[in-house]
Amino acid sequence: MIDFGRVMTAMVTPFKEDGNVNYAVAEQLAVYLTENGTDTLVVCGTTGESPTLSWDEEYELFQVILKAVAGKALVMAGTGSNSTKEAIAATEKAAKIGVHGSLQIVPYYNKPPQAGIYQHFKAIAQACPELPIILYNVPGRTGQNLQPETVARLAEVENIVGIKESSGNLDQASEIRRLTSSEFKLYSGDDSLTLPLLSVGGSGVVSVASHLVGTQLQKMIQAFTTGQIQVATQIHLKLFPLFKALFVTTNPIPVKAALKIQGWEVGSTRLPLHEEANEVSQKLKKILIEIGLKSNS
Repeated sequence: MIDFGRVMTAMVTPFKEDGNVNYAVAEQLAVYLTENGTDTLVVCGTTGESPTLSWDEEYELFQVILKAVAGKALVMAGTGSNSTKEAIAATEKAAKIGVHGSLQIVPYYNKPPQAGIYQHFKAIAQACPELPIILYNVPGRTGQNLQPETVARLAEVENIVGIKESSGNLDQASEIRRLTSSEFKLYSGDDSLTLPLLSVGGSGVVSVASHLVGTQLQKMIQAFTTGQIQVATQIHLKLFPLFKALFVTTNPIPVKAALKIQGWEVGSTRLPLHEEANEVSQKLKKILIEIGLKSNS
């Protein structure tokens, strides 16, 4: 099965001033990320503003980014939905386009019970048996928590190969690790919890901060895995203010602001997300300077 690496970047979707997707900047950003610590690009996830993208825009992004990073990084498609039928159709289409894996979010708003969540993910996996699936648990956005026991059952499905765990609960992460084999990948969905999660058997991170500090995140994980715990801790503590600042308001508003500070023309977020007042940018600019990142604004 494919190895998605240690650092997967939940990539933003750049927009033009008129609100349309800026595919040219998406291509440039994808290449930059692969050259700066990213092993796998997660395209059209929450950070990519998937709720306001059309399926046609998403399919075009998959194709553009696959071509841009061919041979340099893997591409994982965010093709989840709170409709099982829709998720299957989108995942089948993405698989035909040639993506290397799919990130599948717990169905949101309709709050299915654990049995329904299990059948949902199982149906998607069975519809695309050759495509690796990563589960995505983020109860703060979906309204429903994917329980460790359900994860363990799903891990028995051959092409369900890991989970992006964003509950913020290390006890839950520990229980998932206890109930699953070491081959099942446990990724942190929160940059600030990457190092703690590694200590309970985590595999890496699906990161927002890697837009800015991907190389440093790779160094932190490598230091931990080679027993240089103090070095890993120092990197974590240096980057910790950035990790927290990127979530002072709804993601991806802050990371887009930070990218613009660095000169990237990623545009605004789509409504109903809306850029915050100038204090977010000012706070981010101060932190970027403190950790040694240049500002182009």
